[in-house]
Amino acid sequence: MVVQQHRRRGGAVAVAATVVGVMAATGCSGAGAVEDTKGRGATDEIRRAADALAAAKSSRARTSMEMATGGTRVTIRGEGGYDFARRMGRLTVVLPPDPAGEAGHKPITELLTPGALYMKNRGAGVPADKWVRVDTTALADGNLVTGGATDPLAAAELLRAAEHVTYVGETEISGEKVRHFRGTTDIGRAARSAEPHARASLAAAAKGFTRDVVPFDAYLDESGLLRKVRHRFSFSNDGRTVAVTSTTVLFDFGTPVEVRLPDRKDIYSGKVKV
Repeated sequence: MVVQQHRRRGGAVAVAATVVGVMAATGCSGAGAVEDTKGRGATDEIRRAADALAAAKSSRARTSMEMATGGTRVTIRGEGGYDFARRMGRLTVVLPPDPAGEAGHKPITELLTPGALYMKNRGAGVPADKWVRVDTTALADGNLVTGGATDPLAAAELLRAAEHVTYVGETEISGEKVRHFRGTTDIGRAARSAEPHARASLAAAAKGFTRDVVPFDAYLDESGLLRKVRHRFSFSNDGRTVAVTSTTVLFDFGTPVEVRLPDRKDIYSGKVKV
């Protein structure tokens, strides 16, 4: 799905698509929800998660994206920060080891912005000092999985269409109490409800996934800030169903995050090898 999208447009080959290829090469390998007074009004609170993040200005972030198809399961991990006020983030993404035993991939630096993803150390013929720019509104998944990490703000914008929300219980994240909620969201309806900066990418995603309805688990702290969110996506790649679990953890709110976009001369314009 994603690989074909990039080939048609001559852009970057997706990080997530690379991992799907790695998986194909190998060929192998809670608590029940309850409703109580804490769950009342939870749907509205979950739907306002993106607004609460914008008010918090910024945070540090950790991401993981687990992909499973057949008996194969691989995980991509990322770490960095996000400026919710400017709607920009920076992550260092680490790909899983090569199943063929070759040297590991270098960490990929990703800059997340409305409508575009920038990647450095993408490899596959891209000079080490160059960035690859991807138009996320042209991706079949709207970059919810392409970069190997769901944009933290996009993950929150997805929750604007939350429904069937139930309160699971109280737990802790990094020693802080949080409330765990579970529900589903609809990508198409989230796109229509999202802020302008996220609409085009989410609208693209609504057309690219096998199912528009996405189950999620969301964890809010006592002030209503989204501390963790997990989405479970599904898409088809070369006739095989790929299940993707994308998790974003947010912490250290208010920490300054510096994101500087590359100059035009530093963006690679050549063909990226598959």
